[in-house]
Amino acid sequence: MGEKKATRVAYGEYLAELGKVNDKIVVLDADLAEATNTSKFRAAFPERFFDCGIAEGNMVDMAAGLSTMGYIPFASTFAIFGSGRAYENIRNSVAYPHFNVKFAFTHAGISVGEDGGSHQAIEDIALMRVIPGMTVLVPADANETRKAVDAALAMDGPVYIRLARLASEVLEERPFTLGKADVLREGSDAALICCGLMVEKCLEAAELLGQEGISAAVINMHTIKPLDEETVKAYAAKCGKVVTVEEHSVIGGLGDAVASVLCGESGFRFAKVGVQDRFGQSGTPDELFEEYGLTPAQIARRVKEM
Repeated sequence: MGEKKATRVAYGEYLAELGKVNDKIVVLDADLAEATNTSKFRAAFPERFFDCGIAEGNMVDMAAGLSTMGYIPFASTFAIFGSGRAYENIRNSVAYPHFNVKFAFTHAGISVGEDGGSHQAIEDIALMRVIPGMTVLVPADANETRKAVDAALAMDGPVYIRLARLASEVLEERPFTLGKADVLREGSDAALICCGLMVEKCLEAAELLGQEGISAAVINMHTIKPLDEETVKAYAAKCGKVVTVEEHSVIGGLGDAVASVLCGESGFRFAKVGVQDRFGQSGTPDELFEEYGLTPAQIARRVKEM
C-alpha cells in the first residue's frame, strides 16, 4: 500500500504553492477553510483570501466581481452547498457572462461518510455539466488534482473541480490533458470508464477480473466535460462491454455523459454503476461503498453479469 492523500488536501497544498508564483490568484471560502484546506492559502496570503461566511451565493458573486478585475478566483466549499445552494449564482453570475472563476468543491459523493445524506453531494456533476460553457474535472488522486488545477488555470472560463474528503491511494504520476481520457490499463473484454475515487476501485476490479481470465481496460475519465468521445467509441468497439463507474447518481453524471456519446452506436453492451436514484446515508466510507455497489468485487460482478 502506497501513500494516501485526499484530493482536497492536495488542492489546498498546491494553491498555497501557486500563490507564490501567481499574484493574481485569490481564494474564497464559505466558512470551511480548514475542511477544504484553503486554510493553507489563507495562512500564506491572508490579503488574498476572503472568508465569506455561510453565504455561498455571496461567495460566488464576489468571485465573479474579482474575476472582472483581472484576478483568478478559486472558490471552495462543500460540494453539496456550492453546487446546490449557490447554483443560480454560478449559472447567472459566472457561467452566463463566461467569467474566469474556478470552483473547487470538496466532500463530494457518499465517501463523505458519517455526515450522512444531507452532506453527500451525488448530483453535483449533473448540475455542473449541464451549465453551458462549464468545464468539469474529477481528479482521481493527489497528483492528478495538481494537474487539474493547472489545467483550470491555463484556460479562460468557469471550471468545476470535484474533490473528495477521503484519503485515497496516490497513483503513479501520468500526463494530464484536459478533455483526453487516460487509459490506465489495456483490456479487450470490457472497458471500465471511471472517475475520482472509483479509479482506484476499478483498477482493483480489473485485477479480480483478470484472475478469472477476463481482460478489462480501465479508463480514467478525469474530464467529464468536454468528454473524450473518441476514446469512448473506440473502447466500446474494441471491448464489446462498457461499464461506467462513479461515486455519483447514475442520472446525469459520467454514465449519462458516456451514454449520450454511444447513443446510435451498436455492437456492445452498456451498464452504469453508481448511486441508483437514492440519497446517501450515514456510515463509514467502506460501508457505504458496499451498500451502493461500489466495491471492486461488486464492480467485477457487474461486468460478469453482462
